[in-house]
Parts: sequence; C-alpha cells; structure tokens
Amino acid sequence: MFPHAIYFIRHGETDWNAGGRLQGQRDIPLNDLGRAQAAEAGLILKALHARPEDLDWWVSPLSRTRETAERARTAIGLNPACYTTDGRLKELTFGRWEGMTWKEVRRTDPAGASRRERDKWGAVPPEGESYAMLMERMRDFLPSLQGDSVLVSHGGVARVLMALIGGHAPSRAAAEDIWQGRVLVFRDGACSWAAGPKSG
Repeated sequence: MFPHAIYFIRHGETDWNAGGRLQGQRDIPLNDLGRAQAAEAGLILKALHARPEDLDWWVSPLSRTRETAERARTAIGLNPACYTTDGRLKELTFGRWEGMTWKEVRRTDPAGASRRERDKWGAVPPEGESYAMLMERMRDFLPSLQGDSVLVSHGGVARVLMALIGGHAPSRAAAEDIWQGRVLVFRDGACSWAAGPKSG
C-alpha cells in the first residue's frame, strides 16, 4: 500500500477540452472556466487539509497544469510559485491523434480507433502511448513522494494512479471520468472524490 496521501487536481478546462479534442502533450492553455475551476480546486483542498502549505506540490510542466497549480495556490493564500515540476506527470501522448476529436479519429483511423475501443488500457495510438506505458512512468515517479502531496496533472495520470494505488482494476480505471475543479484523494489503497460540483 502506498504510504502517503495524494490530493490529485486535474488541470482546469481548455478550449480543446470544451471541443472534445485530444490534447495529450500539446501545450493548450486554460480557458476562463478552467481558471475558475483551478481556484475552486484550491478552495476544496483547503477544506480537506488544514495546512495545505505543509504538503509537497508536484506539477506537470505543461502550461495548463502550472497555471492550475498557481491559481489554486493563490486562491488559498500560498505563494503561487512554490511547487516542483516533473516531466513524468505529463499526460500520455496520443501521437498523431492529438488535435482530433474522437469522431475524426474514427473517420481517419478506424482500425486504430477500434483497437482502442476494445482495449482502452493497452492500445497504443500511432506514435503515442497507452495507459500501460504511462503506468511505467508513474511507477518510476511515485518513489519521489516523501510525504503527503498535491499532484496537479492530467486525466490519464489520474486513471493510472487509480490502478496503481487506488484499488481499481485497469479496465475500470481507464473508463473513469476525471473531473476538473475537484480534488481526487488517494489514501490507504483507495481513492475518492472530495465534494464539489461536476465540471466537464
């Protein structure tokens, strides 16, 4: 069982999220709703933990995650710049599918889309990564955490953590919705969402 609690915050919404486009590792900025969601997640974290300044903050280096962390920290009175970035927290890459909607993927690469629909965990997009590959990245990252921590990252990373330390089977984790503007808590071999409104 993983020994530390993790407070996971997915980055706020971007225009590509709103349009249903696969972002992967493309560096797409937050939109106005995403900025509000980032602050909301900070306030939820403050309600969960009396001293969030005592937590270690680890953040994906993409701009949407860094801005989410900075806005969350600002919302609860913390120095926005006090966090550590780590490239292992980047989203999985969708390779040549990045920038497309799923409708466009199904039209341009029906065989690849069909493979992923049959095996969302293990299928590899062209020039991309699978959740199984991302899991190896996260196995390498987790020993870096030396205490209870905040991770500000991406939906794929949350799903992999659900399988690694949250008690979910990979097939279940791959199908989970990962909300923006909320906090997902990993503790004692399980995971659960803290209270907050659903966001797309």
